[in-house]
Amino acid sequence: MTTKILVVEDESEVRDYLGIALKRQGYSTDFAEDGDDAINFLARPDSDIHLVLLDIIMPRKDGLDTLREVRQTNPRLPVVMLSGSCSTAHVIEAMKNGAHDFLQKPVSFDELSRVIEGVLSSKANTSLPEPLVESRGDQAFVSDWAQRIELLLGHIGESDVPVLLRGETGVGKEILARQLHARSPRREKPFLKVNCAALPSELVESELFGYERGAFTGAFKASEGRFKQAHGGTIFLDEIGDMDVKLQAKLLQVLQDHEFLRLGAKEPTRVDVRVMAATHCDLEEAIVDGRFREDLYYRLNVVNVEIPSLRQRKDEILPLARHLLRKHCNGGMRVPEISPALRQALLGHDWPGNIRELENIMRKLLVFRDSDMVCEELQRTRRKISVDAGSMPLATSTSNGMALAAAASAWGPAPSGDLRPQIANPDQPVNSQDPIEGFDQNPNVSASPHMLERVDQFKKNAEASVILSALKTTRWNRRHAANLLKIDYKALLYKMKKLGIND
Repeated sequence: MTTKILVVEDESEVRDYLGIALKRQGYSTDFAEDGDDAINFLARPDSDIHLVLLDIIMPRKDGLDTLREVRQTNPRLPVVMLSGSCSTAHVIEAMKNGAHDFLQKPVSFDELSRVIEGVLSSKANTSLPEPLVESRGDQAFVSDWAQRIELLLGHIGESDVPVLLRGETGVGKEILARQLHARSPRREKPFLKVNCAALPSELVESELFGYERGAFTGAFKASEGRFKQAHGGTIFLDEIGDMDVKLQAKLLQVLQDHEFLRLGAKEPTRVDVRVMAATHCDLEEAIVDGRFREDLYYRLNVVNVEIPSLRQRKDEILPLARHLLRKHCNGGMRVPEISPALRQALLGHDWPGNIRELENIMRKLLVFRDSDMVCEELQRTRRKISVDAGSMPLATSTSNGMALAAAASAWGPAPSGDLRPQIANPDQPVNSQDPIEGFDQNPNVSASPHMLERVDQFKKNAEASVILSALKTTRWNRRHAANLLKIDYKALLYKMKKLGIND
């Protein structure tokens, strides 16, 4: 008996392509344009469908709602989801509702054949994927996020599409990238990491793409570059948001054509590399500001995984803490106990440094073997962050991140006779109805140079105070401070240099 497949797809071109591809593979096909048509077709006594290819984004009733209805009426019917924008939320929701697999459009002939054969061959053994287990044991990471990751690792790992990992510093983006590589067909090939923020743009280019001998001063021998070294494997571009715009064009060429030109070379180099990228920046905002190419963003953003911060995953803190203790405990050492007070401190901390900060705390516990001491340090850190954050209440709400009123409250009272702290923006002209002490109110008389110097100095002191408050709040993480102040990272470095603020 011929296997019959129902294709539920609102785009006629995609329906036609899938119909031709399935017919060549020996399958019989029926078609539906949306979810309602699919439900009505499956309700017919003569439908006799063996598998459903179901698009997610459709008018009227989308694929997820359709999948839920199919599961209520026919829980054993295999369903493979299709989507042109493979988001993490779509994958998770589809798998939770009983989808057997997930295909990213455009679908290749080989990929379509492999997935359908796999689903149909396993139909006799498993009718539905295992449901998510509700458990909170300390010995395994079984939080909602961990369960989602397990679902994602299998599907994204086996594919070969680019992956964009987003989240705060220290949430584990590199760890997840390595796990995806380990689950992929490229697992036997290299996994290479390049930190785009750690190197100047000139070095990033030579590091990624290599160079010929004599390409520049000091190039005494040729270098392959990371892309060539990762041939057949995976390259992980950390902090992709900090890559120079000129280099982004070259990276786009690699993603599109799988080839690039080394520095000083005349012939292009072809590579087969899967690209994973990570960033803590807002790339959409960077596109608006002209700091990131929109076409590169869409090339990288095939699969987008947003990793939540540790403070959003409270149920993972204690299991992670115990895991990190065991990880760093040398052979023969006894793993120290986490006291009840320390447990409360761990759960109550905000973890601005995320998992990296938790790992440092656990290593400190291994050294000192004193839960109470570590607990007190966490409490002191929490109080300090609260005090520092409270000293700059308006700094993040202004357009330039340098509100003078907030700075004045952090720095202290203004010098007598100078300015009044109520002035909110030093870049705006002074309103004649809001006089400043020490200035002549006659509009025809300009302020004295001495007074203008004092105003300028006050502005500098106020800016320095706000910057220092932000740096203390973020423990001198300048990128986090720039985000907190809502200014560009390079602008913050420039202002620090100009104001004489050093680490």
